[in-house]
Amino acid sequence: HSFKAKNGHCNVSITGGDVTPLCRWVSWQRVSKKRNTLNSNRIQQLNSMGFIWDPCDHSWNENFDQLCAFKAQSGHCNVSQNDEQNKSLGKWVNHQRASYK
Repeated sequence: HSFKAKNGHCNVSITGGDVTPLCRWVSWQRVSKKRNTLNSNRIQQLNSMGFIWDPCDHSWNENFDQLCAFKAQSGHCNVSQNDEQNKSLGKWVNHQRASYK
């Protein structure tokens, strides 16, 4: 709970080289769930606090939501990578297009 209180989310990053005991624990919870060895009570506890089971999926959905908001405001999905305000979103959109090809 203290990580969430401090950071406002449960998305503990295991990238960046700084692997802490919390990172290892979070990674183990994800692996255990995938292997169906994690107790359902623990799954419920983690779900109740907003635990992120698949960080890649979570990140994709966050970017998609940003794209929807961008489209609602601008009327299109042509996000420029040169737009300082939407640079990260522009890179994500470009990556999606490249992946589609």
